[in-house]
Amino acid sequence: MTSTAGQKIRGRNFLMTPGPTNVPFDVLNAIHSPAVDLSDPDFIALAKSCFIDLQKVFHTQGPVFTYIANGHGAWEAALSNLLDEGERVLVPATGQFSETWAAMADDLGIEIDYIDGDWRHAVDPAAIEARLKDDSDHKIKAVMLVQTDTATAITTDPLVVRNAIDAAGHPALFMVDTVAALGTIPFRMDEWGIDVAVGASQKGLMVPPGISFTAAGEKALAKCRETRRPRSYWDWLARLEPQHYRWFCGTPPEHLIFGLRRSLDLLAAEGEESIFARHRRLAGAVHAAVEHWAAEDNGVQFNAMVPEERALSVTTVLTPEGVDAEAFREILRERFNVSLGGGLGLLQGRAFRIAHMGEMNEPTLLGALAAVETAMKIAGIVHLPAGINAAMDYLAEALAEDGDAHQATELG
Repeated sequence: MTSTAGQKIRGRNFLMTPGPTNVPFDVLNAIHSPAVDLSDPDFIALAKSCFIDLQKVFHTQGPVFTYIANGHGAWEAALSNLLDEGERVLVPATGQFSETWAAMADDLGIEIDYIDGDWRHAVDPAAIEARLKDDSDHKIKAVMLVQTDTATAITTDPLVVRNAIDAAGHPALFMVDTVAALGTIPFRMDEWGIDVAVGASQKGLMVPPGISFTAAGEKALAKCRETRRPRSYWDWLARLEPQHYRWFCGTPPEHLIFGLRRSLDLLAAEGEESIFARHRRLAGAVHAAVEHWAAEDNGVQFNAMVPEERALSVTTVLTPEGVDAEAFREILRERFNVSLGGGLGLLQGRAFRIAHMGEMNEPTLLGALAAVETAMKIAGIVHLPAGINAAMDYLAEALAEDGDAHQATELG
């Protein structure tokens, strides 16, 4: 990396942004391969194996469609296949990304029923239930939830929303954006009654940006067959045809598929429970540091006010009044070679985001947190010092507990 002054900063960049995230060397090596004939039987088998293993990641028996697009492309695929112009959706506020997904639906001529939120709390299931009960004519065709909003770093449990839909006795489809959660916390699409799930490559799946996914259940596929909206590239039905060139609507993104295959292998080797435990540890360390920093009056603070709602993939930290969060991020980038996410939407210039997902371990995280605390001192941002010590103490205890649990499992 080169600073704005033109001087080379030695050492590797600490990429702590919530997308793109760090890509494992094994995945990079897999991508660094020669192109092959797109009809090569070995490549067709490799691509098909990715579809099968993605079903395991989403925990669904339904098909997982893969697009050469970022998460916004998968959003549009879900909307285009399921909703006609003039149909209505219910969107509970979670932050920037619920608003952006709703805006995309509006652009497509879909009517939006929006449940406002304060960007600091998870979705209120009672509000969803009440709104659906009021919809006695069943004009609302879908509920659109963002599981983890990357801007606010707040996670809503999809199961509580599913329960609210059921309690209302409403037939609406349940659509969930799990882009910033997939591969970091449990996701049980079929078990939780999720009809459509949207994911992407560049976060917990540890692949460069460029491919995204929609997973569809039986109810969604049935609605897709009834939807009259013109669509071609996004069309699920065309991608269900047996010819392999239909799977990607043309030339496949071979090198990203090579990388995805290797990433899925790495995830399977680590195992879901170990992956989730690692993300709990990493998030816990960040939360311990921020909680310590925030103990100083008029200093930094969590954006997510309820501890249980704080994401395990990214943490959004609000800066004190009068502090330019973008200038603070520049100090980290230019002097420490540490890249944090910036505030989005209502939080632009008022927050920074520390990602802790995907290809991430404890030493990398501790190094980044130490740099953040040092940069706060340089920038004169009010905080209680020694948050890094709180993070270390948390990790020491958590690693000891995880080690004991692992040993008990081995002996059992």
